[in-house]
Amino acid sequence: AMQSYLKAEDPRDFVQVVEAAEREEFFDELIVYLRMARTKIKESYIDTELLYSLAKKSGLGDLEEFLATPNLANIQGVADRLFDERLFKCAKLLFASIPNNSRLASCYVALGDFQAAIEAARKANNTKTWKEIASACVAVQEFRVAQLAGQFVMQQPDHLDDLIQIYEKNGHFSELIALLESGLGDAKMSHVGMLTELGVLYAKHKAPKLAEYVK
Repeated sequence: AMQSYLKAEDPRDFVQVVEAAEREEFFDELIVYLRMARTKIKESYIDTELLYSLAKKSGLGDLEEFLATPNLANIQGVADRLFDERLFKCAKLLFASIPNNSRLASCYVALGDFQAAIEAARKANNTKTWKEIASACVAVQEFRVAQLAGQFVMQQPDHLDDLIQIYEKNGHFSELIALLESGLGDAKMSHVGMLTELGVLYAKHKAPKLAEYVK
């Protein structure tokens, strides 16, 4: 059945073969077939499905070899599929090759490599990524890395409430106070919303410090 597309006039026949093979997880056979098809036909769909099949069945070495050669694959689309299927190591390799540093940071978070996630997030430089890292780190009580990510988030007044909720829903009030205190001496970081929320936290959890803080 996998020979049909190489002789068929209707590309839909080929799509049906690929979809059936993926559904039954015949990735070994599909890789052989797609490589054969690739020698005869230059098409994005072929390269995309070959890349996906290699990720599902082969090692990272085969993915690196494929990515190092000219191809028409939709790398972003395949990487997103792999991430959704929790194949984070393969997705990481693909996101790094594009590069998509925001999604790369998400892979590092999923793999528990928070320091690498911070480095990728610095390159991506967007608040959504920083919030994702902060949330993941707080969840596993990696508060040092969470504070690094949180410092970028709390500079944005519109996102401060989200950051506070990340800490409060986990009951980490002392760590949240420490995070907000870290911005007190930096004029670029501090703003009225942050200062107000810190006062509220003192009132709730460290009342003796409130009078001094207000002064």
